[in-house]
Amino acid sequence: MIKLNPRIEIDLTKIKQNTERIVNMCRNYGINVAAVTKVFCADIPIVRNILEAGVKTLADSRIQNIKHLVDNGIKAEKELLRIPMISEARDVVSLCDISLNTEVETIKTLSEEAIRQGKVHKIILMVDVGDLREGIWPDDILTVVRKIKDFKGVRIYGVGTNVGCYGGVVPTYGNTKILMDIKKDIEKELGSPLEVVSGGSSTTLRLLETGEMPEGINQLRIGEGIILGTSSGSYRVPGVHYDAVKIYAEVIEIKEKPSVPIGERERDAFGRMKEFLDRGMRKRAILAIGRQDIVPETLIPVEEGVEILGGSSDHLILDITEYNGDLKIGDEMAFIPEYSSLLAAMTSKYVKKVYI
Repeated sequence: MIKLNPRIEIDLTKIKQNTERIVNMCRNYGINVAAVTKVFCADIPIVRNILEAGVKTLADSRIQNIKHLVDNGIKAEKELLRIPMISEARDVVSLCDISLNTEVETIKTLSEEAIRQGKVHKIILMVDVGDLREGIWPDDILTVVRKIKDFKGVRIYGVGTNVGCYGGVVPTYGNTKILMDIKKDIEKELGSPLEVVSGGSSTTLRLLETGEMPEGINQLRIGEGIILGTSSGSYRVPGVHYDAVKIYAEVIEIKEKPSVPIGERERDAFGRMKEFLDRGMRKRAILAIGRQDIVPETLIPVEEGVEILGGSSDHLILDITEYNGDLKIGDEMAFIPEYSSLLAAMTSKYVKKVYI
C-alpha cells in the first residue's frame, strides 16, 4: 500500500463526540457554542460532523473560509471573528450573518454596504479586558456606541471579549464579568436589549469547570477545545478525546551524530542563535516534515523515548537514543499536534488530509 506522507489523520467520530460533550456542557449554563473553523480551514467533513453534534453557529477569521462554507451549501449561521478589513466589506455583508468589530470607520462602511445590499448586518462590539489584542477599551465603549447607534445598515447585536491569544491573560470571573457590566450600560444607551454576550474562547471553558462563569454569558467561541480538547496546550477540557488528530511523518535518515554542531556558528535559517547541550554521541532520526508544515516545538511524540530536537523548513530532527523500537528508514512516526502545529499542518498543501 502506498503511504501518504506526511499526513494528518482526522478522527471524525472523536471530533463529533468532543463537540457533543462541549455543546452539552455549555448548554447546561445557557451558553451557545460558536464553533471556530479556522484551525482546520473550514474543512467540510469536519464541519458537517460538528453541525451534526448540535452546533448552530460557525465562526472563522478568514472570509475565504466562510466563502468556502457558503459554496459548499453550509446553512449554519456564520460569524466573522477577525475585525473586518474595509476592503472586504462587500463579502462580509453578503457572506456573514455577524461580524466582530471595534472601529467606527469600519462599522460605517459595513452599514453603507448593507444598505446597498438591502440588509441589516449584525455586529458584536469587542471589548479589551486586558489581553491587548483587539477590542475597545471599556471606558470608551459608550462613545463608540453613540457614534454608531443610528447607522441604518447595522445592528448592535452583542458584546464580546478575547483573552489568552496574545497577552496570555487567563480568563477570570472578574475580567469576564466586565462584559455584563458593559452590556447593561449599552442597553441603557440604546433603550433595547443585546442578544449576545460572547465571553471568550476555549480557554474560558475552565470557568464552567470551576463554577466561576458570570451569569449572562451566552456564547463561547470554541475551536481548539473541539479538535484537540485543550486550550493553549495547558488547559484540558474534561471528558473529551485529546487524540482526535495525529500527524504522521516518514523517517528518511537514521545516524549516530554528536549532540553539538562542529565549527563556527551563526544564526540558523530562522534567525535564531541556539544553544546545545553536549550529551556526547546520540542516535538521531530525520523525518520528512518541517517548519513549512508544523511547529516542531508543539508536536508531542506518541511513542516514548523520542525527543524532538528541532527542525528546518523541510526536516524534523529527533533524538531516538532512548527509543526501544526497531526504527528503520521508511517507517512512520506519529505525533499529537498542539494548536500551532495543527494550524500549520491543516494550512500546508504538502500535508495530506486523511479521515478515519
